[in-house]
Amino acid sequence: MTDKRIFLSLPQLSGEEQKYIQKALDDNWITSGGPNVNDFENDLQEFLQDDVSVAALNSGTSAIHLALILLGVKAEDEVICQSMTFSASANPILYQKAIPVFVDSEGETWNICPQNLEIAIKDRIAKGKKPKAIIAVHLYGMPYKVDEVHAVANKYEIPVIEDSAEALGSHYKGKKCGTFGTFGIFSFNGNKIITTSSGGALISHAKNLKEKAIFYATQSRDEAIHYQHSEIGYNYRMSNVCAGIGRGQMKILDANLKVKKQIHDFYVSVFKDIKGITVFENLNTDYDSNYWLTTILIEPGQNRNRTILLQAFEEKNIESRPLWKPMHLQPLFSQYPYYGSTVSENLFEKGLCLPSGTSLSSSEKARIKEVVNQLFQI
Repeated sequence: MTDKRIFLSLPQLSGEEQKYIQKALDDNWITSGGPNVNDFENDLQEFLQDDVSVAALNSGTSAIHLALILLGVKAEDEVICQSMTFSASANPILYQKAIPVFVDSEGETWNICPQNLEIAIKDRIAKGKKPKAIIAVHLYGMPYKVDEVHAVANKYEIPVIEDSAEALGSHYKGKKCGTFGTFGIFSFNGNKIITTSSGGALISHAKNLKEKAIFYATQSRDEAIHYQHSEIGYNYRMSNVCAGIGRGQMKILDANLKVKKQIHDFYVSVFKDIKGITVFENLNTDYDSNYWLTTILIEPGQNRNRTILLQAFEEKNIESRPLWKPMHLQPLFSQYPYYGSTVSENLFEKGLCLPSGTSLSSSEKARIKEVVNQLFQI
């Protein structure tokens, strides 16, 4: 009999979700917007603090798209984007018919390299195209080098869209990720720290920007007794039912963050005596990752590389996954400018994401450890 599959990151329910979903059904408010949406936004604002405004949307991708629109990005404009990320960070640039300019990672946080970022900006300005925005990502929950990246952005007066899709609950110097940029974004997909089944949020520091985002997200309907539209709109608002799930999920957000760190500590103990394998960790005390997914780097050696371990896990019905393939290596984006060397490429070739769901049980941890011990003969 095959062991039950261990998935990479399944959602954990609080038991409170049904109450808020039922309220939406009882009120017959099952479309976009509504009381659950408003309350979910308030819950997030209270969690993030820093006097932010939150617009709940149907995906993190929608949030990035609206951020670009609010920053005035149009066709043929250029937007700098971290190369090592999920494609949702970059796809909205193409929605606007703008041009993505990709920048390599640095090897400490795996995020956008401040030095290559400045090189890219200088070169694009020299070519007559000052970038309209920078999309920087907190990869796997690890904060990017906030001070250095924002110093470059401020120097050239370019706004930052802070892609915190994977970083809800992460901190840099005690401040929560998602609150540093002109805009921040979160994802509440089913594999994230909390979920609304699908969903996302746009974070800003101005209420009028939240209101404008909601205007665009609800088909840009002008104030009139009839349906009148003066601008292009989108169907991007979060539904009242999904927000009900989110309200229930907020009850266990702090608990989930603690469990994620315990899972990370488990993997540190599993790999501590295995030569050539390192667990990705906070650079120093300025960084506080939520460890959305625990990830490792495997230096190739005899009977040791990423593929061998991935296959060993798969044979035991355990899901693992390579790191994100950098955008500049993707067929869709290969023709666009890229600045950097091979840091992100090397990370992709050596990196592996490990099962990190908050429901990971003791018996499942034992199965994972057994695979590692047998493969590396510990």
